[in-house]
Amino acid sequence: MLLRLPTSVSEARECLAEGAVPVGGATLVWATWQRDGFPELAMSLCRLPEANVIGPDSLGAAVLLGRIDGRVPDVLRLAAATVGTGAVRRTATVGGNLVGSALRCLLPAALVLDARATVLESDGLHETDLAEVIAKRPVLIALRWRVPVACAYRKLPADAGGPPPLVAASALHSGDGAGDVVRVAVRDGYDVLVGAAVRDADPEETLRSLRATALGDLPAAAWTVVRPQVLALPARER
Repeated sequence: MLLRLPTSVSEARECLAEGAVPVGGATLVWATWQRDGFPELAMSLCRLPEANVIGPDSLGAAVLLGRIDGRVPDVLRLAAATVGTGAVRRTATVGGNLVGSALRCLLPAALVLDARATVLESDGLHETDLAEVIAKRPVLIALRWRVPVACAYRKLPADAGGPPPLVAASALHSGDGAGDVVRVAVRDGYDVLVGAAVRDADPEETLRSLRATALGDLPAAAWTVVRPQVLALPARER
């Protein structure tokens, strides 16, 4: 297998045109390759600057999960810290988790940040939403979002080899004069449900509004996690 390491978007486009298979840390595909055979040509974004950004409003797809720190919102930092073992986090990447993994542990966090994705296609870089990233699995370059006022994350404990643990993420966003917005995303099994509501002065009214979204399909046990998380989001100083 020949591994290409493009250092520019134009080089990455050339690799795609040549049929290179995108890889991150290869933590999810290595066993399959050993069984079924390695591709002739692969491409890693580990040297592409656009795929290695880490900041309060952006995160590159080639960033290793173990490198995600306080430079990003806590909801993403905490989500990354709960993925696998330390050894996994030292090799797995953001792009591999969101595009290649069935669990997509970072997805609830990215959804509550209302993140947009920059993806690489044959004609260059394009921006799209996370729904398209999950459905079409393009070459993810980076995520970008508006910095939230506050955010929270919780992943319930689970037995190894059992069902995926429940994950709840939430974020409070400035409404720019139209009322602050609470976004919540929950991974229940392999499904991720997301909802948003304008924050009301009465927290119970905010919760009722969230129940009127897709989150209303969550089981009662999930709401025992969502409810205190939403109520704990601090009020924004005006």
